[in-house]
Amino acid sequence: MKVLLDQNLSRRMLPALEPLFPGSSQVALLNLDTADDRAIWQYAKDNGFAIVTLDSDFHAK
Repeated sequence: MKVLLDQNLSRRMLPALEPLFPGSSQVALLNLDTADDRAIWQYAKDNGFAIVTLDSDFHAK
């Protein structure tokens, strides 16, 4: 499994996540930092990512 960190989570977390979740990324690294939640959700779905976010209403958008 690979995770996609939302813009509210630092890309500096990736080295710590890499051993457990190889191939993980952060939205800014994928040029999705200005994308809306639906676009991020679709990207994650299309590319096999599980989204990690602190945005409490991410699921509602």
